[in-house]
Amino acid sequence: MIRNVIRGIGISALLLSSISLFAQYRGDDQRSDPRNDQGNYEGTANSVNAGGNWTEYSGEDRMTAAKRVRFELPADNASRSDEGAKIILYCTDGKLKLADFRPATRLGRPNWPGFWGQPQMRVRVRVDNSHDDHNWNWINGHFLAMDKGTARELIGAHLFRIEFQTPRGPQIAEFSPEGLDLKLVSQACDLKPKKP
Repeated sequence: MIRNVIRGIGISALLLSSISLFAQYRGDDQRSDPRNDQGNYEGTANSVNAGGNWTEYSGEDRMTAAKRVRFELPADNASRSDEGAKIILYCTDGKLKLADFRPATRLGRPNWPGFWGQPQMRVRVRVDNSHDDHNWNWINGHFLAMDKGTARELIGAHLFRIEFQTPRGPQIAEFSPEGLDLKLVSQACDLKPKKP
């Protein structure tokens, strides 16, 4: 009798962990795999310089005909052909939908619970001569989803740095966002710069 109860508890625990693992990696967040961007943005063949170090990619969603634009800013220590750290702004039909920080290295574990219980990482952001702490959504350990306010500060900044956690400790990603054509971003994302 006790053996059956213990076996039942073990099977239940195994099922719950399998469900949890499936929920975590079920693929709802298609942004976790950069290759999925190609279906919506026609890959990198349509890239144009958006000013400074920024690159713009545009296309049309094959199913909904929604106009999609993304702006990418590589980290200062990454070449354009390198899969280094970068920031990506995703816009659909003239509105900012997502702003991601992709560190190109393994992220540390989430260290902050969001309002709805979603995993977040507390990061320190420097915009020019100002710095502040933010809690960004931690997406499957691949990247962090930035808030819209930080994205607005980013597009008007000269210097932008992010201190984030990795398994080996804190790291800093440095960006030079200056030079972005703000008119392009305003049209594609309805996004205007904001001072920190």
